[in-house]
Amino acid sequence: MTTAPQSASAPLYTQLTSPEAASDALVAALAECWTEVSDAGGAAGFPFPPVDPAEVAAAVDRLVTGLAPATSRLVVATLDGALAGWLHLRRDPDPLVAHWGTLHHVQTRLGVRGRGIGAGLVRQSRVIARDEMALEQLRLAARGGVGLEEFYGRLGWREAGRWPGALRLAPGDDRDEVLMVLSPL
Repeated sequence: MTTAPQSASAPLYTQLTSPEAASDALVAALAECWTEVSDAGGAAGFPFPPVDPAEVAAAVDRLVTGLAPATSRLVVATLDGALAGWLHLRRDPDPLVAHWGTLHHVQTRLGVRGRGIGAGLVRQSRVIARDEMALEQLRLAARGGVGLEEFYGRLGWREAGRWPGALRLAPGDDRDEVLMVLSPL
């Protein structure tokens, strides 16, 4: 586990590269955050609130047990010792696509939104991807219509494509899936 420097009252960004790096308390906090974000309508892997906390806990366990320095890392942000947000940075080991990675489940606790934590997580992931994983680009898929294109755009990402109406949140509520890329890192 490595950490990024922090200043007074700033978030601490930490990456986890192995299952052993995740304490039981952190695993529980990750599941709590994911449940909170999903139940608030966030597009972090469980699109239909309310979510089943047991399903979320099982998904967190799968992510944590799959951590490996070359292919799968969690980047977490803590504020005053409490989890403020996290994301999953992943690379496919297939040599054809091993030069790029993907961000998944980018999320911050509702009570700390607007404080730059999500942007900090994305920036930290860029550094990790480039400097530690030797990746050349990052990709992600975001739900359209909620301002995520602008959020990622401010961080240097650009829209690479769009699947119109790919996501059906409810009858009559279809959203685009927006494909975004960050290159070069």
